[in-house]
Amino acid sequence: MSSEQDVSEAVERTTIRRIAVRLIPLLMLSYFCAYLDRSNIAMAALTMNEQLGLSSAMFGFGAGLFSVGYILAEIPSTLILNAVGARRWIARIMLTWGIISGLTAFVSDHWSFYGARFMLGLAEGGFYPGVVLYLTWWFPSRYRARMMALFQSASVISLVIGLPIGGLVMQLDGALGLRGWQLLLVIEAIPSIFMAVLIWRMLTDRPDQAAWLSIEQRAWLSDRLDAERAKREAVHRFSLFEAFTSPRIWLLTIAYVGQNISQYGLILFMPMIVKELGVRSSLIGVVSAVPFLFALFAMLLWGWHSDRSGERVWHCAFACLLCSLGMAVCIVVGPGHPVIIAVALIVAEMGQQSIALTFWPIPTSILTGTAAAGGIAMIQSVGQLGSWLGPWAFGLAKDATGSNNFALFCLAAAPALSALLLVLVGHDASASRFDRIAAQKLPTRTPVATRQETL
Repeated sequence: MSSEQDVSEAVERTTIRRIAVRLIPLLMLSYFCAYLDRSNIAMAALTMNEQLGLSSAMFGFGAGLFSVGYILAEIPSTLILNAVGARRWIARIMLTWGIISGLTAFVSDHWSFYGARFMLGLAEGGFYPGVVLYLTWWFPSRYRARMMALFQSASVISLVIGLPIGGLVMQLDGALGLRGWQLLLVIEAIPSIFMAVLIWRMLTDRPDQAAWLSIEQRAWLSDRLDAERAKREAVHRFSLFEAFTSPRIWLLTIAYVGQNISQYGLILFMPMIVKELGVRSSLIGVVSAVPFLFALFAMLLWGWHSDRSGERVWHCAFACLLCSLGMAVCIVVGPGHPVIIAVALIVAEMGQQSIALTFWPIPTSILTGTAAAGGIAMIQSVGQLGSWLGPWAFGLAKDATGSNNFALFCLAAAPALSALLLVLVGHDASASRFDRIAAQKLPTRTPVATRQETL
């Protein structure tokens, strides 16, 4: 029996490693491109706003309109992905968002800016929840937080690399007859179009289509995922309608709104906050990237620790509170202490970037099948309201007060509320117990090689 267990554990290790090496880099590169096309507008705003006559509130409103388009497309897009497969649908998403992101360089006023941001969100809708769903097709529960951490790290790497590169490109003002911000939007749209082709050619939809896995590995993975699904459905099998109406799922949805308020408010206004600290223009991109560099290491460690313990709710709630604490320090200290502000922003981003990777294993430990596709899409769709409200509220507060303090207060309150809601979800029905069960060794079929020996 010990020998059989050793063989099974060896198959598990090699299978997960091979899947991760094959799929995660493709997904990371895709998300890297997504964040280039989302966050480049923050650097472009340094000169674009003045040239287009955009106030902080107008920019925040327009930048956040991305989320409105995203919300409208998210549920149908994710359900289509569930039906037709991730390969062709993610490739379609990346191609259309790359084209629209590049065309944003040619907006001429606030109305065209609003339209371009709305269309970009419409094009990208379904990408993120589609990837979350896709990971549940390939990875057992005990691996999902660390795989989400690797996937999410691409967004942080994109910000660490993209912001400084954006600052350099912005210095090429006038090249090719384009403004610096126009060059930035055009250049950073090209990788998305390239990745659309790569995804079409290399991504595998389902494990049973993975010729790059051995028969033994496919059998182990199928058994493990089936066993986990059976355990969840033995507790409660959600229909698509129940996923849309469950109070627990709605508590998680509102919590996700809160984390998005802080996430996108910080991303879109980070360069402006840094600029007000007295940093010269050529270094704004580099300094803005520093909090995300620290966040990269924090999120990888946090995802690993959550998987190791099998606990989700308290990991996610603590990350929310850390984010809120960092922004609260910025408010109390004020802009007269740039070093303390810089440290506080680092703490805030370390917490912020660790939220989603421990959040998503909670609903995916509850929902299965079509209910998972619809529920994940609903959470992400409604949650995107925060992506619109955060930048808009920040811009309105800044215009009204002339200071970042009240604006940061709005951002800081949101993840604190999310932490409270997550704890309520945990105490209500202990969502994390599913992951603790999944973290234990589940019974699987005896690997092929072992069965043959037994025979």
